Amino acid sequence: MYQQLGAQDAQFIYSQTPNNLTHIMAVSVYDPSTAPQGRVRLGDIVAHVRDRLFVSPVFTRKLYTPPLGIDHPYWVEDEHFDLEAHITRTTLPEPADWRQFATAISRLFSSPMNMHRPLWDLHMLDGLDNVEGFAPGSFALVTRLHHSAIDGIGAAQLMAALADIDAQGTPAIPLQASAGDAGRAPESGAMLQRALLSAINSPLRFTRSLVKYTPEMLAAAKEKRQRDRSEANDPEIPDTRFNGPVSPHKLFDALTFPLADFKTIKSAVEGATVNDAVLAVAGGALRRYLRKHGELPEASLIGWCPVNARPAEGAEQPAANNLSGMRVPIGSDIDDPLQRLRAIRRSTAANKSAESGVGARMMVELVQYIPSTAMKGLARALSQERFAPKICNLFVSNVPGSPVALYTCGAQCTHQFGLAPLGNGMGLFIAVGSYNGKLMINIISDRNILPDIDYFRECVEVAVSELLDAAKPKPGGRKKRKKS
Repeated sequence: MYQQLGAQDAQFIYSQTPNNLTHIMAVSVYDPSTAPQGRVRLGDIVAHVRDRLFVSPVFTRKLYTPPLGIDHPYWVEDEHFDLEAHITRTTLPEPADWRQFATAISRLFSSPMNMHRPLWDLHMLDGLDNVEGFAPGSFALVTRLHHSAIDGIGAAQLMAALADIDAQGTPAIPLQASAGDAGRAPESGAMLQRALLSAINSPLRFTRSLVKYTPEMLAAAKEKRQRDRSEANDPEIPDTRFNGPVSPHKLFDALTFPLADFKTIKSAVEGATVNDAVLAVAGGALRRYLRKHGELPEASLIGWCPVNARPAEGAEQPAANNLSGMRVPIGSDIDDPLQRLRAIRRSTAANKSAESGVGARMMVELVQYIPSTAMKGLARALSQERFAPKICNLFVSNVPGSPVALYTCGAQCTHQFGLAPLGNGMGLFIAVGSYNGKLMINIISDRNILPDIDYFRECVEVAVSELLDAAKPKPGGRKKRKKS
């Protein structure tokens, strides 16, 4: 069976550059005290992964690029697959505090993957005894997955398939073998025929999709005109340090909060979500950070929020990318934390039904019908510094995780972090994940763009504290109005 990359998957191959690698990374920290003999060895990890290889073809398939790049690449079975070549172990030198841990994660994230074998690897990091908040003897499993092979939701599903629900090794979710084999490449004649048919049919499919969305776009445009009679036009994206070029040297930091705090924050504004609360935190943190540096724009910074476009049920390729997105002002121009959250709630509610949502969905579909040679040239051009479009000031994503504790080889997972790629003109990614009653805010940036990441981390802490204080009920209930 042929398994060809879709257009959205292939973009992550075409747009990868030495300065910006397009893989994602999951970091899970474990307490080995619950494991047999209170420890986990590298061989235990290898054996565990070997037992779960059957759940996804991602583990054993690699890329095959057609000659001369006449079409999108194919997934093919790696006839030389070697599991142990994908799994390594590193012990951090003492004292191995949080900063050393974050630096090690940053370096792994900045290192290119081997694109000639299955696009994943796993690194075991130990020696984390002095990291504040980690249990004694903790180790981390750092899993890298190329974005062409999987998206954030698919990665979460894959990680769940590798996890257990208890220390005895009970799988966290029902395990099912992946359908079919990992794929094979067509013969040369068939490959050329498929490429020609795609080139011939693409314009027709493009036009059909455009016609399909026309009524929806017209209705959205009419709604926008009506709004514009009473409201100001959508603000342009301001220039910030985050819209500059990225270097090969990425930075990582993260903060952990009780998930209950964000539920308290969202409850202060009717209809608000945890994602709205996260955006309000980002707006408050960036307001404080840029104001200190004398760089705060008058207009709000604009966040790009990926939106899962997968069907609710019955998705045939759960690992493939199927994402849309929306642009949202994050309220960096609003000082009052609850007013900022209200403004964000209004924006996200409008975006989900207005023309920006329609346009995003339309572009996701239309891009499927751009011929591979044209898409490759376009992606490579847009990834260059001088042609990179300014579509936002930062990325903000929210991928919910397990609400209960998970285990691997008997060790209990205590923390989960995540990293996602940047790009020229888009040098800040705030990736949010929840796990077992905790919410982790991950900061991914560039050494040149965010050299004082410790201060930005402090800004995030202050923004959360301000929102939480404003959202909590005050003693004595409502304040009495002063008599005039």
